[in-house]
Amino acid sequence: MQQSFFVPARRGLLALALACGATAALAHGDVVPQAVDTSTLPQLGTKWRESNPYSSGEGHKEALRIGSSAYNQNCARCHGLEAISGGIAPDLRKFDEECAGYADAAKAKVCYQEMDDYYAGTVRRGRTRDGRVYMPPFEGTLTQEAIWSIRTYLEDRRNSVK
Repeated sequence: MQQSFFVPARRGLLALALACGATAALAHGDVVPQAVDTSTLPQLGTKWRESNPYSSGEGHKEALRIGSSAYNQNCARCHGLEAISGGIAPDLRKFDEECAGYADAAKAKVCYQEMDDYYAGTVRRGRTRDGRVYMPPFEGTLTQEAIWSIRTYLEDRRNSVK
């Protein structure tokens, strides 16, 4: 008798879990980009930088502060709080972990440069596959300063994993 009660209950829980998962999967990419106030950062101009100008030096702490907020407004829904993925999208703390594995500093530098280029291109233009939006484009909503400040936040999150 108990078994007949629990089997339908398990089916109901399974159906609920599948429905929630489907909703999350369909929501992926359905994000309205939010503008970010970067007026307190050193302004970068209109020409896109090849690498993150806020990685260290002038503006780093402010970029980290702004990047944390900008990430939570624009990225956390898919990539997870504190850049820890819940499985919908990549875990951005591990975005460039391959680069850290290079013993040769020159090769690591080239790797990080390539990852900066990939990051900026992905955030600016988004990602689609077979007509489905996997990540919306943020160019036109987020400034170069906002995009690089988010990268600064992600670099900080990557370093906290080690």
